[in-house]
Amino acid sequence: MSPQETHEKDKIPTSAGDLVITFLGHGSLMFDFNRVNISVDPFSRVADYTQLPKADLILITHEHHDHLDKSALDMVRTENSDLVLTETCAQQLEGGIVMHNGDMIEVRGIPIESVPAYNLVHKRENGQPFHPKGRGNGYILTFGEVRVYIAADTENTPEMKALTGINVAFLPMNLPYTMTPEMVADAARAFKPTILYPYHFGSTNTNELVELLKNEKDIEVRIRKMA
Repeated sequence: MSPQETHEKDKIPTSAGDLVITFLGHGSLMFDFNRVNISVDPFSRVADYTQLPKADLILITHEHHDHLDKSALDMVRTENSDLVLTETCAQQLEGGIVMHNGDMIEVRGIPIESVPAYNLVHKRENGQPFHPKGRGNGYILTFGEVRVYIAADTENTPEMKALTGINVAFLPMNLPYTMTPEMVADAARAFKPTILYPYHFGSTNTNELVELLKNEKDIEVRIRKMA
């Protein structure tokens, strides 16, 4: 079995061709769309990136080591790769396209929107949020008519809950750094993604989220190996 085949995959039909999602683990995802390979927060711990396709487009959500992993990045990045990242990440990496919260750009024919990713409740012992507002990005990518939201390390912020037209959402449940299942359910009820993937969930029990949303018939919760 090849390394690519050891990771779960889903295929999402769009008006412009199939979107193939590979669930690498933690906060790391891979998308393949019309021969454009997209790597999100590549992290050495979850995959052997030497055995995976090189990335045409790389998205980095914030500067924490499990999201900005220079070793993994070196394995997927080529001189032709486009790198989209935050201003804080750009202090450590060269040649990237900086997106601030609320920016909209198009790369490789794929529209990308940046959504704030930050904590409202969960904080360090010194009172500082694990993820301060303004430093991290979630990203919305549009494939044909399908809008995919990768929330990154965040809680159920007003900006998240105000989103519209999201077909696929990846929401984190890695406690204590991101959301509880109740927070994820609250956000999902607000912006109503068609498909919801909890990801970056560590040891959090995903069955709790399934139970919380069992009566939301318009939201399909899909559980994949993303601990």
